[in-house]
Amino acid sequence: MRLPYAPSTPPEDSPPSVAETYARIAARRKPRPLIPLDLTLLHSPPVASGYNAFVGALRTETIVPQSLLELAISRVAILTTAVYEWNIHAALALKAGLSPEALEVAHSAPKGGVTRSTDKKLSEKEVAVLRYTDEATVDVRVQDSTFESLKTLFNEREILELVTVVAGYNAVSRILVPLDVGENNDKKMKSVDELVAEGTK
Repeated sequence: MRLPYAPSTPPEDSPPSVAETYARIAARRKPRPLIPLDLTLLHSPPVASGYNAFVGALRTETIVPQSLLELAISRVAILTTAVYEWNIHAALALKAGLSPEALEVAHSAPKGGVTRSTDKKLSEKEVAVLRYTDEATVDVRVQDSTFESLKTLFNEREILELVTVVAGYNAVSRILVPLDVGENNDKKMKSVDELVAEGTK
């Protein structure tokens, strides 16, 4: 980590608003402790508070199947070389029911290389999510044909949620990697086989 981590409890001389921010983040993480990303963002309690509300909504109040959201997040991690993000969210993708085969495509496919014809092991929705995630992450501008595919498979709320999750976790990776949160930049991303083995323990 390129900055020291903020303390895991609010400093004694901090105003009540800071203690409230710590409490809200701790409530979202419960029963786990605060994670390195939290202790990074807590250098600025207002930023940490806003981040907690935003990501909390993405993770707990969306209607897109969790497996698809985690597929998108895992692909963002690959495209942005965010080891910390991949190792956490690829495991969550499997836990949410994503197949190891689909996760392997997210891990290994070249940017823009996922199509229904070449990856018959994927559902139409999984292909559409990966195509969108690739373009939104690398090119930013998304092709009309890619967006039309989303519109045939998802309703407007689902599309907005998917777009926002991809954007939000691109922002996360751009905090994690430049600051080396969790000291992961020099570590390797876990293979899908390793993640599957860990999930069966």
